[in-house]
Amino acid sequence: MTDMLTPRPVFIVSDSTGITAETFSHSVLAQFDEAEFHTVRMPFVDNLEKAEDVLRRIDQVVLETGLKPIVFSTLVNPAIQAVVRQANGLFLDLIGTFVGQIEQSLGLKSSHVIGRAWMPANSQKYQHRIEAINFSLSHDDGQFINQLGDADVILVGVSRCGKTPTSLYLAMQYAIKAANFPLTPDDFERSALPKTLAPYRNKLFGLSIDPDRLSQVRNERRPNSKYATIEQCHYEVSAAERMMRREGIAWMSTTTKSIEEIASTVIQEVGLIR
Repeated sequence: MTDMLTPRPVFIVSDSTGITAETFSHSVLAQFDEAEFHTVRMPFVDNLEKAEDVLRRIDQVVLETGLKPIVFSTLVNPAIQAVVRQANGLFLDLIGTFVGQIEQSLGLKSSHVIGRAWMPANSQKYQHRIEAINFSLSHDDGQFINQLGDADVILVGVSRCGKTPTSLYLAMQYAIKAANFPLTPDDFERSALPKTLAPYRNKLFGLSIDPDRLSQVRNERRPNSKYATIEQCHYEVSAAERMMRREGIAWMSTTTKSIEEIASTVIQEVGLIR
């Protein structure tokens, strides 16, 4: 039986960025919470020389650790893949596993073109994504309000509840123009949404957070301040959630959710097209 105290080597091998293989590997390996893994990323393996280097490095790890590495691969070139397959590892082909079956179903041959999953920089889809990122950056934390009508969604919530990272993730992954706007104690005293947001009520989605967690996050930014006290955090979170219920704004707690989970919920609840 493998010693669970020794991290199992994991290689992420791709002829492009390796993001697809890395994301898949995280999802799969997360199911084995009693094991530890040491991951090595090897992107842009797009010729035989680089493939030979991958082969040598994997076999060297076997000699040094005595452990057979797990290899997640999104290599599409058959010749390059054949070289890496010679390595003494558990080879998991994330492209070939599905391509063959789809070829048979469609009655077509795949192109085996490297990097096809990523859009070229001059494509319309790529430009839309860049526009969405620029929009989200310029509409962070209520900085710029003149073009909120162009937003696909406006995230609202107290300071440090996760609005900014969620906005940027939506822009980068889905080309969604996401603005975010803070709810402040002044808003709670008026018991009303900021007037700036009133015309865009149908685009609003609220984020909340556990007050104890919020206090921890704020103390990292402004330690020993009133802003970070547990009392202030309890007040703001409770007031924000009451406001969102009263105004009929859909909302969720970000306390135990990943950015990916938050973004998927926003897309589903607001009815956005990915």
